[in-house]
Amino acid sequence: MFKQIRREIQVIFERDPAAKSVMEVVLCYPGFHALLFHRFAHCLYKRGWVLLPRMISQFSRFLTGIEIHPGAKIGQGLFIDHGTGVVIGETAEIGDNVTIYQGVTLGGTGKEKGKRHPTIGNNVVIGAGARILGSFKIGDNVKIGAGSVVNKPVPADSTVVGVPGRVVIHRGVPVKDPDLRHDELPDPVQEILKCLMNRIEHLEEKLNEKESHCDVFEVVQYHDKTEGEVSTEGKREGCDVCLRSDNL
Repeated sequence: MFKQIRREIQVIFERDPAAKSVMEVVLCYPGFHALLFHRFAHCLYKRGWVLLPRMISQFSRFLTGIEIHPGAKIGQGLFIDHGTGVVIGETAEIGDNVTIYQGVTLGGTGKEKGKRHPTIGNNVVIGAGARILGSFKIGDNVKIGAGSVVNKPVPADSTVVGVPGRVVIHRGVPVKDPDLRHDELPDPVQEILKCLMNRIEHLEEKLNEKESHCDVFEVVQYHDKTEGEVSTEGKREGCDVCLRSDNL
């Protein structure tokens, strides 16, 4: 037990530059407190207790603002940064070396029994305010952007952004250490808009180039008083506007 506590304290120093001392972590980090309460409540829950683990969970929520159901399975090295508003459902499973920021929900989508909450792989970073809803798996080394809503499985070594969450698969070396830069993720919607704007500019240039053959000319009309005819000058061969001037 003490080895596990030392590991969780070490994780905080590794991922939070604001941590200055062990005493500060033990007294001032709600994520650390919530994990201690959960470890104890989960142990009772596995032994068949129901009410007491739930009471411990609710007391932990009152103190920390983090609600973890005693039935949730949590691996080693979980870091809950700040933590206010974090909700982890009963059948949720969290792997090792996972980082969760404030406002994250690992929830279900209905009233069905059994497995109804997500399974989080190893080395996953979940940005502030993200919602992961449903019974599916988030692969290893995944980053989920702040405010994203994920409702379908995510392959390993991927990045998820947007509402609903869209996957950008990484084609490089798998992430070995937790990458905490969840604020610098690609936005596929913005990339598509940029492509559309570039396409529109290209089409406008082509259109202006085509219309210039008809715009740069002068049609000089004069009335022949003796014959009563209209003559034109300056027509260009193949120009529809010039050809239509024959009717003037």
